[in-house]
Formats: sequence, structure tokens, C-alpha cells
Amino acid sequence: MIADSKVMDAMGAGARRAAAALALTSNDARNRALLAAANAIRKQSDEILSANAIDMAATAERGLSDAILDRLMLDAERIEGMAAGIEAVAELHDPLGRVIAEWDRPNGLSIQRVTVPLGVIGIIYESRPNVTADAAALCLKSGNAAILRGGSESFHSSQAIYQCLRGGLTEAGVDADAVQMVPTTDRAAVGYMLSSMGEWLDVVVPRGGKSLIKRVQDEARVPVIGHLEGICHVYLHEAADNEMARDIVLNAKMRRTGICGAAETVLVDRAAAERLLPDVARALSDAGCEIRGDAAVRAIVPTAVAASEEDWSTEYLDAIISIRVVDDIEQAIRHIAHFGSGHTESIVTANALAAERFFRDVDSAIVLHNASTQFADGGEFGMGAEIGIATGRVHARGPVGADQLTSYKYVVRGSGQTRS
Repeated sequence: MIADSKVMDAMGAGARRAAAALALTSNDARNRALLAAANAIRKQSDEILSANAIDMAATAERGLSDAILDRLMLDAERIEGMAAGIEAVAELHDPLGRVIAEWDRPNGLSIQRVTVPLGVIGIIYESRPNVTADAAALCLKSGNAAILRGGSESFHSSQAIYQCLRGGLTEAGVDADAVQMVPTTDRAAVGYMLSSMGEWLDVVVPRGGKSLIKRVQDEARVPVIGHLEGICHVYLHEAADNEMARDIVLNAKMRRTGICGAAETVLVDRAAAERLLPDVARALSDAGCEIRGDAAVRAIVPTAVAASEEDWSTEYLDAIISIRVVDDIEQAIRHIAHFGSGHTESIVTANALAAERFFRDVDSAIVLHNASTQFADGGEFGMGAEIGIATGRVHARGPVGADQLTSYKYVVRGSGQTRS
């Protein structure tokens, strides 16, 4: 089906209608829809795997990278993870109708700030088909309608998951247009969403690579929640424990290299470089990671290749890491401020004062002490699924979960007051 303006506008009108009704549903009704969708995903796992096999074969034939194939691949464990993730969202507190502030005025007016849905959310993403489930679940939980546009690589997988979601909505008696998926891989559909659907969309959330997110940020005529890059750092302070430094760096880089929370650069204090780097480099090399280092690193790790200036600002999303020796915590913080993307940074140290300074002075959405950057994930924060990490400073920052997909209104109660 070609995504022409009539198709897209019909989706928008349906989403706007569904959003108005969804905002008035109870938390129980929304949870029933989520649980029905999770059940459908489990029941139709064979259909989802068959669809994913079509996508995987086509992607492999195109010669795309192993990192893309990893993001695209579904198996029984990942399908169960999707279903469990939806159930985890259902278990979250109701994000709607919460009184987040209240006060009384001298004139007797009682004022409350109360959470409400954003409305209709457009979500544009690339090769991870699980985003289809995560995004829809969070939008439903927070009372928002969603228009999903997945990547061409995951088209069949996402469509199979989408049919499960739609079935869950119908079973629970919720308007199925609360979740819709653009029925085409035509890139023009993305352009139309960004430029011509302001009447229907209240916000757009991109999730994918730098080129996609930059396009969304450049072309969108509605607000955008998201991040451009995930250039994440692990800083090994001079008081870092050897074993902890090795384990955190290895996990931060190699657990999953293709996610935005993967570490791309390691900074290590000069005073501890000869103590820490041999074990760190050996663990990375044994795991198949290429190391790019400055001259000080290469003097300690002969197998490292020379890092260029470009390496410090590169999001590899692959088994490559850049390592730099810094004089002290001050230089590490300056490096992160200059080359980082404001996503996630970690300090490894036994010095509590150094950790507190890092927390205070590093201006990123997520800052960790003695923990892997791979914890930059809404599920790991106890927020259920999330649809990305926001690095902006307006509306949402850090993991974007159900609470971050709400706005608020003011409810003012009086007893006949008039203004002079």
C-alpha cells in the first residue's frame, strides 16, 4: 500500500479520535488491553518468528552489518522479553490523574497540577522490532494514541507484532486505532509525518541512528523527544579497583555493542593507567574488541591502533572502543563536555568525593558511579519499557517511560471568587 496523504490523514484522524477516548479510560481498562496484547504475542510467537526470518534473510542479503542484524533478530527469549515487558508496563502505577503539586491561594482558590496524556505520539524507529511493542505499551499506559513507523529492515516483524497489539486492544474493548502502524516502507511516509501531520500529531519520538534522528529533528513541525547520539564514556579514576574497572568496561562496551548505552570511549587517569589498562585491554581484546588509543595508551597496550581526533566523537555501535589517558578528573570532565552527546557517563572509583564531583559537574542525562553504562535503560530503572533516552532539557530527560509521556493541566477550585 502506498502511504499517500489520504492514508496518512485517515490514520491521523483515527488516532485523534482514539486518543480522546483513551484519555478517559480507567487504568484497569488500559491494563486489560496491555495484558491481552502480551498474551497474543506469546500465542503468535511462531508467526512473529516466521516474519522475522523474512526480514533477517533480506537484511543479510543486503550485506548490512552484524550490529544491525543483532538489533533486528528475534528469538524465543526476545519474544518472551517483549511480552514480559508489556506486562511490566501494565504493573506500573497509573501515570494519569496524579496530583503532582497543589497549593492554596490567599483568596481561597485551591490549585492542583494534574497529569494528563500528551495526545497522539508519532514514533519513528529503525531496525529493532521490539520497539513496536515497547512504544505501543507505553503510549497505551499513559493514555496516548500512537502512530508507529518502523524501519524497512524490520517491516514484516513489526507488522506481525502490531497485529498482536491490535488484537489485544479489540479484545479489551479499546478503540484499535489507539495504535496504528504506517503500512509501507516508503520513506515519503516519514516526510509526510514530519511535515504535514501537525493537525494530528502532538509530539514525535525518533529511535534509531544519527541520520534518522537528525532528519526528524530538522524536519519535524511538532516537538521532538529523543537524542541524536549515544557517545557514552567510562572514566577510570586513579582510585578505581582493577577488577571492577575491567568488568565494567567490558560490560559497558561488549554486552551489546549496538545500543545507545554502549560505551564508546574510556578515559583513564595517568596515575593509574599502567595499573588498570593491561587487564582492561586484555579483556576487550579477548572479547573481539578493537582498541584505538592515544600515544600514552599505545605505550602500555602495543596492540592498540592510533586513535584519530574523529574517534573521540564517534558512536561506533560496534566492537570498537577509543581509550585516552587524562591527567585528572578535571580533564576527564572537560573531555566529556567537549566530545560527549549528553547521554550516559560512568565513573569507576573508590573515592566518594571524586564520584560526587563527577555527578555534579558532568551534564549528561544519566551519570553512574561504579556501574556499567548499559544500565541506561528504562527497564533497569524500574520504569518498565522505554522508548529512548532523551538528552534535551525540555519536557523529558533520560529514559522516556510512561510518566514522561504525560503533560499536566491546572485544576482550580473556587467558591465564587472574582478578580478585581
